[in-house]
Amino acid sequence: MVSNAALRSNNTSTETSPLSEACVPSQVLHLRQLPADVSEQEVLALALPFGRVSKLITLKAKNQGFLEMASEEAAVTMVNYYTSAPPTIRNQPIFIQYSTHRELKTDNLTNQRMALHAINAAAVHSGNMASGGEGRGLAPSQSPVLRIIVENLFYPVTLEVLQQIFSKFGSVLKIITFTRNNQFQALLQFSDTVHAHHAKASLDGQNIYNGCCTLRIDFSKLSALNVKYNNDKSRDFTRADLPTGELDPAAAFGNARRTRISTDTQQKIQSGPHAVSEDLPETVSLARELSTRVAPPAVHSVLLVSNLNPESVTPHCLFILFGVYGDVQRVKILFNKKENALVQMSDATQAQLAMSHLNGQRLHGNVIRVMLSKHPVVQLPRGGAGQEEQALTRDFSGSALHRFKKPGSKNFNNIFPPSATLHLSNIPSSVSEDELKDLFSSAGFTVKAFKFFQKDRKMALMQLASVEEAIEALIALHDHQLDHNQHLRVSFSKSTI
Repeated sequence: MVSNAALRSNNTSTETSPLSEACVPSQVLHLRQLPADVSEQEVLALALPFGRVSKLITLKAKNQGFLEMASEEAAVTMVNYYTSAPPTIRNQPIFIQYSTHRELKTDNLTNQRMALHAINAAAVHSGNMASGGEGRGLAPSQSPVLRIIVENLFYPVTLEVLQQIFSKFGSVLKIITFTRNNQFQALLQFSDTVHAHHAKASLDGQNIYNGCCTLRIDFSKLSALNVKYNNDKSRDFTRADLPTGELDPAAAFGNARRTRISTDTQQKIQSGPHAVSEDLPETVSLARELSTRVAPPAVHSVLLVSNLNPESVTPHCLFILFGVYGDVQRVKILFNKKENALVQMSDATQAQLAMSHLNGQRLHGNVIRVMLSKHPVVQLPRGGAGQEEQALTRDFSGSALHRFKKPGSKNFNNIFPPSATLHLSNIPSSVSEDELKDLFSSAGFTVKAFKFFQKDRKMALMQLASVEEAIEALIALHDHQLDHNQHLRVSFSKSTI
């Protein structure tokens, strides 16, 4: 849309220092670490949930971009949100900060205004943008639940395929699939509304496979989904304890009844496609972008974790982190590729939950990738393996630290994405606030805020400097002994202080 020369008219080609996020708020935002072939639609999809975009510059050679929002308030809301929930494009984390520029001066201004006007108008029409002109945050009526229709269903679309596609845009909590009016449909709940906005803006009208299986996406009137069973038609990724239920044996591909859904969930879904601006890129195959196979993927409980920091990561470290989302059975760090590891969970539901929440998170300085492995189990080393190779594989099947070994445990109801705020529990009455702060500070973590629960001082919230720091603190201090018979329990919180 705009050449690099337009940015040079602002007297600089990029922000001069990574510390520029500390500068005063500005309508102009600086985006770093964009994919080399990023499209303008993908960049705009990050911003449109917060309000209108006035100007856009992408510097593909530098993997950077600049956005000018219609108001400073919209820019502040966007930065505040993405500070606590870093966005991704095609699974690559994007860094957003205030620019030192107060406004963007662009060439071809008339053409750009026309294009952005069309995109902004299309976003308002389809519900992808906050209402209210200048953009004052997300519209309160919009939901984290998306209603999805798959048109031209030439190949079967499974729950796992939907989870794989939509989890690129945020934490997917629940999915229900069914067939209604001879159309395959789904309800999909994200952890928050912004992720739902981002997914809808990016995926509406796209094909899952080349030339077929077109996604039509709208916001649901439901604020949350009530999933009763975990099976191939419905899944609650936060509740590994749910039964599988009794599936109708006649509910095969193409039948009218795909799953058991409560009456209030079976709502009317719009089947008409939204208007799309001619300036938006052509539809592409999500199957090609996400390496999704046409055949339904095999569901295993083993995850492949890549881009690890081999200097810092151990099997125990991965056991504690992935153990937040399920009971880890075995961990193997690959001997010849120590930046890769295999993590075996108790079942496929736990594997999906861990993948949804941990893929794209930063651990010991590296952005980790989490995907399903082709291996059905993690093999223990053979008898002739060396000592180092044996140390890289651990069997945790009998660990006392499994969070979900008791059926109906409250832990099933308290599974949340990584956040900068940690939930601390099992705190002895003799341990004070200062002692807990000192524990984390002495381990190298920056405590920003702390609060005991009013009704139960055995629990507290602690806010650290970043999500990455909270992840490392959880790994380091979960199960830390506080007195002779009580150990600290650490998990991620959905609350803030």
